[in-house]
Amino acid sequence: MTETLTKDQILAALKGVRDPDCDADIVSEGLVSEVVIHKGKVYFAISVDPARAAEREELRLTAEAVVRDIPGVEGVAVTLTADRAPGAAGESGNGNGAGAKPAPHTHAPQGHTQQGPGVTAPGAARDARHRPGGVPGVKHIIAVASGKGGVGKSTTAVNFALALKDQGLKVGVLDADIYGPSMPRLLGIHGQPQQLAGDKLDPMRAYGLKVMSMGFLVDEETPMIWRGPMVMSALSQMLKDVAWGELDVLVVDMPPGTGDAQLTMAQQVPLAGAVIVSTPQDLALIDARKGLNMFKKVNVPVLGIVENMSTFLCPHCGERSDIFGHGGAKDEAARLGVPFLGEVPLTITLRETSDAGKPMVATDPGSPVSQAYRDIAAAAWGELARLSSGSDRQAPKIVMEN
Repeated sequence: MTETLTKDQILAALKGVRDPDCDADIVSEGLVSEVVIHKGKVYFAISVDPARAAEREELRLTAEAVVRDIPGVEGVAVTLTADRAPGAAGESGNGNGAGAKPAPHTHAPQGHTQQGPGVTAPGAARDARHRPGGVPGVKHIIAVASGKGGVGKSTTAVNFALALKDQGLKVGVLDADIYGPSMPRLLGIHGQPQQLAGDKLDPMRAYGLKVMSMGFLVDEETPMIWRGPMVMSALSQMLKDVAWGELDVLVVDMPPGTGDAQLTMAQQVPLAGAVIVSTPQDLALIDARKGLNMFKKVNVPVLGIVENMSTFLCPHCGERSDIFGHGGAKDEAARLGVPFLGEVPLTITLRETSDAGKPMVATDPGSPVSQAYRDIAAAAWGELARLSSGSDRQAPKIVMEN
């Protein structure tokens, strides 16, 4: 029977690992992040000097071996995180940027391999198509984002991906919402991804899409209480350590808001563009504006805005009711000078099919809602093509790390 592991046990063992630079243990020095234990697997990160991240692999391996020897431990995932102190070179003076360089590859249980994130300082934004972190075989990466939760971003993302597939494209979906993954339920996928040769995970599949989500790796009701560095590592793992194969588009369902996870994805992944989802009311539009401005600041093209829950269609009489208002996102797009991709009505059928794991574009392609998603996908794809062919822009490309 597996013994019950505690955080104190893990930290006690790690006190035996000494940092050679200061001849003190890594726990006393405050180098160990929050320890997470899940079904016998232990996850934690070690903070290191970003200039010496590559040299500290031996320290990571030592910590991993020490924890693995604890009775009851079935696997260990240790990440090196390289956090740059405020005021470091390349950081703007807004006090909100942490710079880092990629940490060495880590070894994790049952195909869970992690790689430390590289968070670029806000003042060091570069063209999105020339950033590190590309995915071999993936031609374009499109983020579907929102400034706040509850606006139907994930439902939009999955139907948007299916609508792109209907155009004859090879499409994958990355569920980047670590704390609230939705893709397993929205697509009706059960089970866990299989490990392939070379420590790669085979993505799950549904309705012709390749899919990866943290929801496949942990129980649906298990809360993710990871701190920032571990979230960044998980995102890097799901992006780079998955055998996506040849894809025309990888749709990334971003977490809501404009925090560390969103900033890392925006700055370290060569995004071809972003689609912003909002409901029509002013409160949602304020937050959507923040998300849009975040992408602009890191030079990610905004392909357009989608107005979700644009109006309610009564299933009995067909009457329209503008519960959240109507047209707010369209007006905001015009004000900000970005394309308005279209509007999606709120219907009971859309809610039912989403909860049942039977997305509307795949299971009811002839419905007005499905047509709305296809129009949105066509408009976003057209905007991407326009940006790619512009005389002052190069076509989106993937830049692979050495």
